[in-house]
Amino acid sequence: MTRPRILLIDDDETLTSLLSEHLEAHDYGVEAASDGETGLGLSQASAPDLVVLDVMMPGMDGWQVLERLRHRGDTPVIMLTAKDQEFDKLRAFRLGVDDYITKPFSFAELTARVGAVLSRLPRAADAHHLLTTGDLQIDFERRRVTRAEKVIDLTPTEYRLLECLVRSLDRPIASEDLVQRVWGPRYAGEVEHVKHYIWSLRRKLEVDPGDPKHVLTERGFGYRFV
Repeated sequence: MTRPRILLIDDDETLTSLLSEHLEAHDYGVEAASDGETGLGLSQASAPDLVVLDVMMPGMDGWQVLERLRHRGDTPVIMLTAKDQEFDKLRAFRLGVDDYITKPFSFAELTARVGAVLSRLPRAADAHHLLTTGDLQIDFERRRVTRAEKVIDLTPTEYRLLECLVRSLDRPIASEDLVQRVWGPRYAGEVEHVKHYIWSLRRKLEVDPGDPKHVLTERGFGYRFV
């Protein structure tokens, strides 16, 4: 069974090093970033099961990182901060955090909270590996898509696009963000790529591509998978 993957984003590298060792000893896979930009890059590349995010960081702070994470999808987030004012806690929960821990804290407490958040989201965790909806099944570990047990032949680009949509299950993703994540920064603004491949996906995945039930358009914004 694959270990849950945790991404730590905190500019205190001593803390993240010690916390990484502690979490790995409790059978979590851990990556760490010392700034917001690097953390966002890692979250996009590795699709962690949970993010532990510090608020006070130079450059892009935790609030900005959280907003970007929520724009991309619904990965669980635990905020980690020295602030304990009620205003900050309310702001964090309004922005969609799953838990909030005030420094100083014990590693045992954080580990318990990580486990609690992941246990409350079994469907989100399972979606990292296997998703079944009707007769359509997506197996991420095998990179295999089937409908009624018949394999659907997807190109590498079609698969990457589908995976991006499914990782943000039921949450819309902007067309520009899909371009960035599937094709990379060189194709910034080339939203026609997205339109073309969305139609290609619908032809292969949907019973009626003209009346899609899974790959839906969010007019004026982007697309989502339901």
